[in-house]
Amino acid sequence: MSITVYVPCDSSALSLGAGKVAIAIAAEAARRGASINLVRNGSHGLFWLEPLVEVSTPDGRVAYGPVTPKDVNSLFEANFLYGGEHHLRLGLTQEIPFLKNQERLTNARVGITDPVSLNDYLQHDGYRGLKNALSLDGAQIVKEITDSGLRGRGGAAFPTGIKWNTVLNVSADQKYIVCNADEGDSGTFSDRMIMEGDPFVLIEGMTIAGIAVGATQGYIYLRSEYPHALQALNEAIDVAVASNYLGRNILGSDKTFYLEVRRGAGAYVCGEETSLLESLEGKRGIVRFKPPLPAIEGLFGKPTIINNVISLASVPIILDKGGEYYRDFGMGRSRGTLPIQLAGNLKHTGLVEKAFGVTLRELLYDYGGGSASGRPIRAVQVGGPLGAFLPESQFDTPLDYEEFSKLWAVLGHGGIVAFDDTVDLAKMARYAMEFCAIESCGKCTPCRIGSTRGVEVLDNIIADKDRVANIALLRDLSDTMLNGSLCALGGMTPYPVLSALNHFPEDFGLKANQQAAKSA
Repeated sequence: MSITVYVPCDSSALSLGAGKVAIAIAAEAARRGASINLVRNGSHGLFWLEPLVEVSTPDGRVAYGPVTPKDVNSLFEANFLYGGEHHLRLGLTQEIPFLKNQERLTNARVGITDPVSLNDYLQHDGYRGLKNALSLDGAQIVKEITDSGLRGRGGAAFPTGIKWNTVLNVSADQKYIVCNADEGDSGTFSDRMIMEGDPFVLIEGMTIAGIAVGATQGYIYLRSEYPHALQALNEAIDVAVASNYLGRNILGSDKTFYLEVRRGAGAYVCGEETSLLESLEGKRGIVRFKPPLPAIEGLFGKPTIINNVISLASVPIILDKGGEYYRDFGMGRSRGTLPIQLAGNLKHTGLVEKAFGVTLRELLYDYGGGSASGRPIRAVQVGGPLGAFLPESQFDTPLDYEEFSKLWAVLGHGGIVAFDDTVDLAKMARYAMEFCAIESCGKCTPCRIGSTRGVEVLDNIIADKDRVANIALLRDLSDTMLNGSLCALGGMTPYPVLSALNHFPEDFGLKANQQAAKSA
């Protein structure tokens, strides 16, 4: 009887040598005459332990990691196929504290199944949400989404039910579902992990969305730097079509939904929904004026739902278990769970899916294990390159959209990048302005010119050239960008810049008492 061995095919695990480990395990098993079933699963998100090898035992899956090809012979010698003791043995995978203490709803199958096996997906509750959706009308499906409290997981946190309801109630001969998979924020990888590790859940979520509002065509706008996700998505789509989960008369119903993957243009601004639509139409990715909203006039001028990967991948469990089930997780108006990505100067980097309400301090220390350098964590940037820098005094803030808004910060896509006490926040503020200048689509003056001038002003501050006057100029410039930019790229660049200046004035050559005189 074959023993099942799991080695991740996730691109982060591959970058750490998982492919070579898989080859070594297969070769060693053949040499020893051991019968194994080698499954390439997604990653559980414990990246400091990758490549993480698991073996199926009567007690559950036992994990070993991080494994290198040189370790393979000793693993076999230690009888690892039967859960034998070895210095890399981590015990039962689901008992590892980092995993055990999570609430995995959206990522329930990631790391568990073969990503492109429809049988695996079905055996782990896949397509139950779609089957329930086929028994409901559009308004009932939208009501479940609304009742769940699901909000956009791409950064804007707009209530998903409202967006869907708008498209549902607009009459049109064609409607579209567009998935924004142009994951470009620093320190983020949850979209990639879903697409590589459980592509069917995204396909199912988009199919449900199409059925809900009467859209027959969907597009996944995929970040061009994600070749492994492209392969997994296309393979899963082909399987879904062949098995009648996509296409005409889905599962014997009268519903039709087609789905295609389109590669992105490689521009950060194409993560903004209207710029994405322009790019998807074959044009240069430039931000559109709003109104009209995409829900009214979106792709090719037709009503369009645009949601992030995690938003759409959360839909199947809501239609499976009901909106109230999902809503029972979280706090305040932030319902459900959020896949949080821990990156930067941390011992334990990876994916943590938790209900809203967990604090930054818990994430940084209980999950992240503190800084990798052993030095104090001085600041964290939450929400990508446009997110605010938060000081240690704010680490007890719960992850909640409204609580972060009170701090003039954003949760964004759930990326957390940690910095120890060697970081220079003035240089990080300069990087934010430079990033905006490079990535600006150029359509509006505050973003295009403001970011360029911002880099120059910060260079003068860092060089101690007329520092007080330039800091005042930086604040004035940030105010113009914040209130005058056409989209969030220019409008949010002041978040990292001003948060760095407000919380870490000493890095800008200011004394703490000078900070009290800062402008509003």
